Amino acid sequence: MPLARRLTLADAVAIGLGSMIGAGVFAVWAPALDVAGSGFLIALGIAAVVAFCNATSSAQLAAVHPVAGGTYSYARAEIGPWSGFIAGWCFVIGKIASCAAMAMTFAAYAAPEQWRTPVAVLAVAALVAINCFGVTRTAQVTRLLVMISLLGLAIVMVAGFSAASAASPAPLPDATAYGVLQGAGLLFFAFAGYARIATMGEEVIAPARNIPRAIVIALSGAVVVYVLVALAVTLTLGAGAATSAHPLADVVSVAGWTGFEPIVRIAAAAASLGALLALLTGIGRTTLAMARESDVPRFLSAVDSRWQVPRRAEILVGLIVIGVVLIADLRGAIGFSSFGVLLYYLIANAAAYRQHGSARRYPRALQVIGALGCLILVNTLPVIASAVGLIVVLVGVGYRMLRLRVTTRRG
Repeated sequence: MPLARRLTLADAVAIGLGSMIGAGVFAVWAPALDVAGSGFLIALGIAAVVAFCNATSSAQLAAVHPVAGGTYSYARAEIGPWSGFIAGWCFVIGKIASCAAMAMTFAAYAAPEQWRTPVAVLAVAALVAINCFGVTRTAQVTRLLVMISLLGLAIVMVAGFSAASAASPAPLPDATAYGVLQGAGLLFFAFAGYARIATMGEEVIAPARNIPRAIVIALSGAVVVYVLVALAVTLTLGAGAATSAHPLADVVSVAGWTGFEPIVRIAAAAASLGALLALLTGIGRTTLAMARESDVPRFLSAVDSRWQVPRRAEILVGLIVIGVVLIADLRGAIGFSSFGVLLYYLIANAAAYRQHGSARRYPRALQVIGALGCLILVNTLPVIASAVGLIVVLVGVGYRMLRLRVTTRRG
């Protein structure tokens, strides 16, 4: 059963913004500042350029292939089944780690330290339940959460810039080229939310027109927000931001706006929930697309006849995310997520590069820059995150090889 086209351009933009703003602004500053040091803004610029190249590739592909699954479906059509499988598998494992990071970020702002793990688990369970009752509810909740998070970010920016001239934070450590690139790789985690728009291509109204527009609008808005918040954080907290569990709340506190700190915490929690909601939705759709091709068990391809959502896929993904929350930490989840997502976009750029004729919307140079950027950044990520990511990718490849062999013998 196909999914229903119910999402407008505004819905798609809201889902993309909800993914990016929640993922980046409230979660990624500490690990990225820790490695990039005084080159943090350069790292942010590099991540933004690579994200823009990847976004144009996704937009170009989505206009021609308006189906669920994102690059999994695009790569299957443009390159072949194996490329599609690796892209889909990298997306699923990377975004499951992103979901865990968002759940942990929500709990860091919303709950005392001893309650953070159970609160994160409950958040995942609640949002999976929302997703099981239709995509329009997902879009409505995401739009509300984005508005709340933007209000909180406005307070952080005003407080940070007002206190910047009087603040005297410890300076950031000197930057190294490797540290800047590793910071860019971690910051790329913050920009990957536009993929959620592409993976929901089967549910967007007039997809050939609305998906490319939504991707560019959402990414442009997120870049502006990131730059302003990054300046507020670094000018106010300096090196202290690298060790803070909730840096944006600390900006307001340092500025003396203590009365607004609860509002910022609520906004941070809302943004994290918005990102988590959109992430769970995107993973469910990619899992659905893979199940239709038997690249994951086919029982996950079922679409609920009443609510028209891949309920089995949504529930399974939610259970796996809860498992990751119980065993991982925030920095490890972000590094692992970046590994999977960068490989995913490497394949997206390769698929877009192969398009020709009327399908082309952007110069091939952007796809080359995007692919090279993905290769460079994925090789600068923390070693443990990359090693675990590689092992999980190989497990997926081994599973598909075994399935194909069994299918061949039965045939």
